This record gives sequence, structure tokens and C-alpha cells, in this order.
Amino acid sequence: MLHLKLVLKYLLGIAFALAGANHFWHTPFYLSMMPPYLPWHLFLVYLSGVLESTAGVALLLPGCTHLAAWSIIVISIGVFPANLHMALHNEQFPQFSATALWIRLPLQAVIIAWAYWFTRPVTGLVQPVTISATNTYNKI
Repeated sequence: MLHLKLVLKYLLGIAFALAGANHFWHTPFYLSMMPPYLPWHLFLVYLSGVLESTAGVALLLPGCTHLAAWSIIVISIGVFPANLHMALHNEQFPQFSATALWIRLPLQAVIIAWAYWFTRPVTGLVQPVTISATNTYNKI
């Protein structure tokens, strides 16, 4: 189970890092996703790209996993309006089927649950032993 969790952690981290970078490679597409009621479209596209990439890379760093996982949860909630906008206005995105755009919405809950898994402590591992100067087991 631990190997599966590690593999899935790397998969999520790499996916988020690449998705964030994609905001810079395909900026016009991400701008088209932006709901009209949100201001500063270009800024928000770049910001979400930076945040996604940063969270994805941070998830792979042992000391940052917990915070990175919470960041992925917050980001996933934050980009939901753009994904909802795509589903509601699927005629603006003929490259995707309407069904795929609607299925994508509950899949965000899967991503959130996936990230939440990494906010939990790892179980089943032997905890490291702390040895102090007063530890009587090491005296000869």
C-alpha cells in the first residue's frame, strides 16, 4: 500500500506541475475558460499556473507534502468555476464533448480526495527512534 501511495503521490505531483506549466504554453485556451464575471483573466490564468506548478513540485518534496496537498485541494476548489463555465457553455469548446465536460466536474472531487489522502499521516511505517544523551540502552 505504501508503494501505491508513493506512486500516486508522484503521479499527482507531476500532473499538477505539468498542468500548471500548460497555463503558460496554452494561455489562450485557459483564457477562453475564464467565466466573464471574474476579473483579471490573464493574471488569474498565470496565477493558477504558478500555484498548480508549485503545489505539484512541492508535493514531491518530503517536508512539503502536507502543505502541498492542502494547496492542491484549495486550487482545485478555486478553478472549479472555470470548469463549470466550460460545462455550462460547452458550445464554446467544440473540441470536447459536452458529456466529457460534465463528467469532469465530479472528477474534481476525486482529485480533492486524492490530495486529501496526502494530508493524512503515513501509517504502517516504523517510526524513527529518537536517541538522546540520556538513553540508557546505548550505554556500555
